[in-house]
Amino acid sequence: MPIHRLYGHHQARRRLAQAVSEDRLPQVILIVGSAGVGKQRLALWLAQTIFCEDADKGQEPCGACRSCRLVMDVAHPDLHWIVPIPRPKAGDPDKQVAEAEESIAQAVANRRAEPLYRPPDGMAIHGVASARVMLKRAGLTPVEGRRKVFIIGEADRLVPQEANQEAANALLKVLEEPPEDTVFVLTTEDTNRILPTIRSRAAPLRLGRLPDEEIASFLQQDGGGAGAGDTAPLVRQAQGSIGQAVLAADDGAAKARAAAEAFLEAVLQPNAATLYELALKQTPAQARGDFTGMLDVVAEKLNDAAREALGHQAQAPVAKSLRGREPEALVKAAAAVRATRQVAQGNVNPQLLIASLGTLLAETL
Repeated sequence: MPIHRLYGHHQARRRLAQAVSEDRLPQVILIVGSAGVGKQRLALWLAQTIFCEDADKGQEPCGACRSCRLVMDVAHPDLHWIVPIPRPKAGDPDKQVAEAEESIAQAVANRRAEPLYRPPDGMAIHGVASARVMLKRAGLTPVEGRRKVFIIGEADRLVPQEANQEAANALLKVLEEPPEDTVFVLTTEDTNRILPTIRSRAAPLRLGRLPDEEIASFLQQDGGGAGAGDTAPLVRQAQGSIGQAVLAADDGAAKARAAAEAFLEAVLQPNAATLYELALKQTPAQARGDFTGMLDVVAEKLNDAAREALGHQAQAPVAKSLRGREPEALVKAAAAVRATRQVAQGNVNPQLLIASLGTLLAETL
């Protein structure tokens, strides 16, 4: 099934198309924007623009030529979409690379079957095995055109603290001096999460929120079941993000919001009994999905409260219980949640994490 068409970001598209036509496109680009706003979809559009056989100079890709169709099917031989994957289980380095290639291929196949991008597993990373896969492919000659395009989704999940730094350092070297026939497009929600050594080598491109009419258009044309009936509530919840609109229609997202609200209520009461009851409900497997989803919502709520406390417009309505609190405390609390989410990607019991985080947030707020 082809990837849905790209919505919005017209100014960024014009800039990129002009750069491609004038042969001045940076070889390492870092696309930054909120979750679900279309960063990886724009990266795929850029690959189309680079590979298109019939595009007019400085214009959008035609969408009809063989290269454009192959990109839309995520099947172009010179397009390498690298997404976070679980850490390989094999002990032998060569077997780890083979396992990583299989995991990446399966992830891309899943995207092909279900084009609407969803956040990766909370335990998924770009580890040393993935770095070796990228290095191996970067050394290949383009199959059909003059260039290869690498899309590294969720680039903030590149792991720096591996025991074996050889592959990670080699990948940094490739990003510092990429092959002339290669373009790297990295995506992230926050540049501060990217390794400084990578951030310094990339040309940033920041994406803003999408207009409500673009969200509504997506829901009606490509939203599947989410586009049935009245879409106005989903548009409001989306806050300028197609991904958030999709999640808002998903039962898992609703559960994450409910869990986050219950957690914050227990923290702010404070209600130690409720907090520990919530902790006991967590299972080790939830660290890979439900638990990290809940932490993401908590962090978003704290960030919105901090924005409002500083006099800025929040992206979503702020809970009454979070209003009137010191912005420094809210920022510190959000940082603690992000740190906990990072720890949750390791082999740590979420029961212990939620109990210790709850205590820390109660003291901070």
